[in-house]
Amino acid sequence: MANIVLVYASMTGNTEEIANAVAEGIQEAGESVVVKQVLDATAAELAEYEAILLGAYTWGDGELPDEFLDFYDELDQLDLTGKKAAVFGSCDSSYEHYGAAVDILTAKLRERGCEIVSEGLKIELAPSDEERELCRAFGRQFVSALQPAR
Repeated sequence: MANIVLVYASMTGNTEEIANAVAEGIQEAGESVVVKQVLDATAAELAEYEAILLGAYTWGDGELPDEFLDFYDELDQLDLTGKKAAVFGSCDSSYEHYGAAVDILTAKLRERGCEIVSEGLKIELAPSDEERELCRAFGRQFVSALQPAR
């Protein structure tokens, strides 16, 4: 049984919808996941888990949302070597830097020692029914990436 945490930030509910669908995919794959909003989590908690998923919308023209800034800064104090991770987020193509928060968080997790097991999932605004299935598939794929090679 993998020990998975999913931490996200959502202003309008779009990233929350994505997070919920990713969590459903994890559960469909037979694993459980602890889901937390970023304001209810600390980066230090990530050390307690084997696998980490972060979700954030991109603010402004390519920045992390304000509520993720303290968490992001706290990551600098952690050694996450050996942990598997992936990042997702709600994006808006009307901005120059599409889904930059996903890229920023992926780079930080990699810098802290995580093995990034899936390319970042970027969904335009609120997920459609088809995109919700992509999110569930992302969750299932994440679980399969945690399984030891046979």
